[in-house]
Amino acid sequence: MKVKDVTAALEQFAPLPLQEGYDNAGLQIGLTTEREVSGVLLCLDVTEKVVAEAEARGCNLIVAHHPLLFRPLRQLCGRTQPERVAALALRADVAVYAAHTNLDNASGGVSFEMAAQLGLEDVRFLQPCGAGGSGAAGRLPRALAAEAFLERVSEVFGCRALLHNGFRGRDIETVALCGGAGDYLLNEAAAQGADCFLTGEVHYHTYFGHENSMLICALGHYESERHATGLMRRVLEKALPGLRIVLSGVDTNPVHLFYTRA
Repeated sequence: MKVKDVTAALEQFAPLPLQEGYDNAGLQIGLTTEREVSGVLLCLDVTEKVVAEAEARGCNLIVAHHPLLFRPLRQLCGRTQPERVAALALRADVAVYAAHTNLDNASGGVSFEMAAQLGLEDVRFLQPCGAGGSGAAGRLPRALAAEAFLERVSEVFGCRALLHNGFRGRDIETVALCGGAGDYLLNEAAAQGADCFLTGEVHYHTYFGHENSMLICALGHYESERHATGLMRRVLEKALPGLRIVLSGVDTNPVHLFYTRA
């Protein structure tokens, strides 16, 4: 199989036109899409350690959720991490591809995967838009006390610390979600009567006005998207049987939290 076969399979599931205008999804490093793929390494972020891991594990294509080249490079002198990683990938002859907000906005994408991991039913886009949409919403098979629900969330997403606006002593049944920085959907979640809104990051002032309407949880950006690699693996396994796929074992989370729950 060739690089172009892998990118075509990913873009069949998450077409590039679904990405946000600020994004830079797609093939980022790779001199030719006609190259045979020795193996695909899946990760959230491309770092020096991830490129070294790809080399060591015989993978000449890295597929990441977050783009390595999110902003244009003005030089390639090793002053910044993207410069260093790009140079390392070029020297190692490892291609790099990113499926970012197009994977977020696709039906069955990152937020839907979050919902599936929690066992939600009747899952739909929280905010539909054309062929895609933002976020997801669904319901638990049965209502859970807020405390029990938060314990489940911590287990599913590997949260060492889970920021939230209080237990409020209520049951949770309807849940709205958005992977990554999704607090822009908070008003939509409230308008649709969600009992809880889960996302990766919530700005401090965004809580105001919603603190008594529903349970709001910030999982951590990395934690909220940790299942994206499993989603990409299933997409590729279904489309390209026989493709060698490796999940990265490198922890690329740049944020390590040491506070405890409120």
